[in-house]
Amino acid sequence: MNSIMIFLILVPILGFILLLANILLAKHVPYSEKVTAYECGFSPVDTPRSQFTIQFYLVGILFLIFDIELFMTMPYALTVYETGAYGFWIIMVFFVILTLGFVYEFNSKALYFTTLNENKNK
Repeated sequence: MNSIMIFLILVPILGFILLLANILLAKHVPYSEKVTAYECGFSPVDTPRSQFTIQFYLVGILFLIFDIELFMTMPYALTVYETGAYGFWIIMVFFVILTLGFVYEFNSKALYFTTLNENKNK
């Protein structure tokens, strides 16, 4: 039996055991605040069709960009000794471009997040 088959068998069994332990050992004390829906930091007291500001989506897109940046630097981090000076300078160019993009975002106030009510009051 190879290691993949062991993982395919072991992981579901371990997941089931941990889920069962949680059901049997954890305290279950639901209260009104605990069982309400949580909507990404927004209080769910409004209608589901309420408007969001564009800054909400911009922050999400910017988070995605910097998350992909981490994903793109992982191969370099794993092969740093094999790439040599050429790989080092390529990753430095990548970081410079990323830093310039972040400075541009910061200067254009794309990271400034306001709520819809604050925009109406201005």
